[in-house]
Amino acid sequence: MKIQSKKINGSHQNQPIIQSGVKLDDAKVVMVMIHGRGATAEDILSLSAEFNIDGIAYIAPQAKDNTWYPYSFLNLIEMNEPGITSGLALIDSIVDMLMQKGFTTEQIYLLGFSQGACLSLEYVARNPKKYGGVFGLSGGLIGPNGTPRNYEGNLNGTDIFLGCSDIDPHIPLERVNETEEVFVKLGANVTKRIYKGMAHTVNQDEIDFVNSLFKEKIGK
Repeated sequence: MKIQSKKINGSHQNQPIIQSGVKLDDAKVVMVMIHGRGATAEDILSLSAEFNIDGIAYIAPQAKDNTWYPYSFLNLIEMNEPGITSGLALIDSIVDMLMQKGFTTEQIYLLGFSQGACLSLEYVARNPKKYGGVFGLSGGLIGPNGTPRNYEGNLNGTDIFLGCSDIDPHIPLERVNETEEVFVKLGANVTKRIYKGMAHTVNQDEIDFVNSLFKEKIGK
């Protein structure tokens, strides 16, 4: 799948974008899946096998060199440029493509793990609309402590899930809490689940939450 960004021609724009599930023309909804640091689009797309709901198309873009930005998401944003801007523009191009095909934002879901969760959550905060759902697995909003969170707009009750360990080595619990507060202020319906002693991974409870939301929204 080829998608050309209308905004920038960054490092991630010419990377592969892969798809699974039903064809876009037959899909009820679409989930955009963003992989973590050192992983691949195939890795995150394999998680779709856990979502046993009919009518979903899954799209996963690949980051150049398997990394969306070079340093921790807690570093100064400019240290992680142009990767962040390129990644955000790529997500925006995918959303734009889906809307041109007739999908509404309420039919678009975003899921990211780790670095991919950070990028997905930052995209949604900067582009607040009524999405079908947003799943941030072990991630948070990007930037060092004290970063201004002057996001404008309204998520209009978008269901946002934040799942993370209380001892995650990469994602401070304080950042997950801050992310929750920001999204609540933006009008989201936030579910936050903190898992005691969990490693930096995806667990069954998080998968079950995604499945339950899909069943509620689109049925079996």
